[in-house]
Order: sequence, then structure tokens, then C-alpha cells
Amino acid sequence: ILEQIGGRRFAAMTGSKDFIDMGNGLRMSLARNKTSANRLDIIYDGGADLYNMRFYRRTFSKKTFECKTKDIETHEGIYCDML
Repeated sequence: ILEQIGGRRFAAMTGSKDFIDMGNGLRMSLARNKTSANRLDIIYDGGADLYNMRFYRRTFSKKTFECKTKDIETHEGIYCDML
């Protein structure tokens, strides 16, 4: 998936980092943006040959050691050329 979105050129243009291969998808940390999302999951749906994208904000409390996630935006049914 990283190769389809542009590889390291994508990372340099967007400031994304911490790329994690999830088997059927890709998870990355995003740089600051206006939507306040700091994580992105791109999941490949093999049955439909489409991709699903989930932008979310993940926060970690140092006092209570809790990790919370808040969904910002979700896109489903995306073709590979639209990534």
C-alpha cells in the first residue's frame, strides 16, 4: 500500500511517519493538520478489491495510562488510484 500512495515521497510531502504493516493494511502517524487526526489506517478489502481509510485521534494519558481513540473521518470503498 505504501508503494501505491507514493512510497517515501508521500512521507516527505505529508510528514507521515511510523509506518506499520498490518498484513491487510497500513497504519501511520500523521503530522499536524486542520482535522486534528494524528493516525491513519488504510485497510485493503480483498473481496471487493477496494480500500477503507480511517482517520482518528489517539491520545495517551500519562496520569492514568489510558489510551483513547476518537474517530475523525472514515472513507469506505476507495479505488487504488484514489488513494
